[in-house]
Amino acid sequence: MKRTVGTVVRGLRAPVVHEGDDLVKIVVETLLESSKEAQYKIEDRDVLAITESILARAQGNYVTLDQIAKDIQDKLQAKKIGVVFPITSRNRFQSTLKAIARAADEVIVQLSYPSDEVGNPLMLIEDLDDAGINPWTDVFTEAEIKKIFADMKHPFTGVDYLSLYRETIEAEGAACTIILANQPKAVLDYTDTIITADLHTRNRTQKRLLQAGASKVLRLDEIMNQPVDGSGSNPEFGLLGANLSSDEIVKLFPINGEAFVSEVQSLIKDLTGKTIEVMIYGDGAFKDPQSQIWELADPIVSPAYTSGLEGTPNEVKLKYLADGKFKDLEGQDLQTAISDYIAGHAEASQDQAERIGTTPRQLTDLLGSLADLTSGSGDKGTPFIYIKGYFDKFSDQ
Repeated sequence: MKRTVGTVVRGLRAPVVHEGDDLVKIVVETLLESSKEAQYKIEDRDVLAITESILARAQGNYVTLDQIAKDIQDKLQAKKIGVVFPITSRNRFQSTLKAIARAADEVIVQLSYPSDEVGNPLMLIEDLDDAGINPWTDVFTEAEIKKIFADMKHPFTGVDYLSLYRETIEAEGAACTIILANQPKAVLDYTDTIITADLHTRNRTQKRLLQAGASKVLRLDEIMNQPVDGSGSNPEFGLLGANLSSDEIVKLFPINGEAFVSEVQSLIKDLTGKTIEVMIYGDGAFKDPQSQIWELADPIVSPAYTSGLEGTPNEVKLKYLADGKFKDLEGQDLQTAISDYIAGHAEASQDQAERIGTTPRQLTDLLGSLADLTSGSGDKGTPFIYIKGYFDKFSDQ
């Protein structure tokens, strides 16, 4: 009988991981126990994805707000600091803002509008149209924008982020000014010492600010990129990918991920004889159609993965073959023709029409998004995701 099951994704429940735990051992033991319980085989080219937060926790890659504040003071040597394009998030940025305020006497926060970089809205873009506002050029103070939009609460969390960020800064004893502007140089009317807090556009923002006359511009990946007073750190991403651990502690993105995934792959090979692919994943790269929020608040989807996950999928569109190349065939003849074509020609095919609709996204972005959607961000307790059959083709039996 022909195989009818394709890709299968399983969330694997794992024990609670603490700092110093042997995560390689925990991951492999969890997978082996799961395969016995659910009675599935571990096979070559299966994919095991491990969430970044559990690796960072096992590594103890944490920093305190005081350590962040000290790093900012040492690098900027300023008491008046601008913060440009932060996302509006209690989990992702409020703690960082608290540390910035702790390092300064005055903080100027420049928010993008109508939404932040990942889609969290301050208002609807249609509301800007109705108010005659040009978001590319118009700059507003906090008082000015609140005269136009009385209710600026996030539609899902109910949080007024202008008020929250002001209160966060002032609670640290620093003065606060908030402006809304989409041109980075707007902050230069207040200070020339700046932290650019955006994620995916940070290099461009830093360059534009320096070209516009800023004296010092620090990106988030340039903060906590080395240990401070025995802290954790991340030499590549710094504070990017950090999130709240407790009131005074922030968890950073994990480090040494390449060694970790290699060790997991090697141990599974030793125990099963199979070569699976292993990756670390953070936020998935997808956009919610209802909220218009882009999930990716981490700098990248996957900070580390084994070599078999390099590149993009090499696929053809089945409907193109069925409706075009083999349109005169039906039934089993059609299935056989498509199967034979994929098995014999798809890898080397240069026919771009066959690939229409097969978006060339990175494998790690696709798999990381699948893993993130499976594990969720709540209480499922499945920080490991096992994916079987992802690389199967229609011709595989």
